[in-house]
Amino acid sequence: MFEITKASKPHLETIASDFDLTPMQAWTLKLLVEDRPATMSEVASALGCDASNVTAIVDKLEARGFVERKAAPHDRRVKSIAVTSAGAIAHARLLARMEQAPPAIANLSEADQCVLRDVLRRALDSLEPAKAAEAGR
Repeated sequence: MFEITKASKPHLETIASDFDLTPMQAWTLKLLVEDRPATMSEVASALGCDASNVTAIVDKLEARGFVERKAAPHDRRVKSIAVTSAGAIAHARLLARMEQAPPAIANLSEADQCVLRDVLRRALDSLEPAKAAEAGR
């Protein structure tokens, strides 16, 4: 699995560069939901990094007009990140590109791709109870 992920890295880099983004900026934009702002800490958690790292990523996305920072309704000291209308358009285009299989998967037969999709979906679904338990801590 690691080898496929490693071999697919250039695919994500190409997609990101087509949008004039770094892979982390592209991944951050992908994570954001148009109608639900996310806090910096939520984004950091989803990316698996420290919130201080998210600041630079969001700065670049904000400079492009894709996101804007707002005070969170529950605590104005907390900054949330909201997708702008330009960001929503870029988000949709980015998702469409990211949903295309990387070469290692695209080269498989359609039947094999369906089997792989189903197996990976079951693997992800098996993680849900662990995620829910961790969130409840």
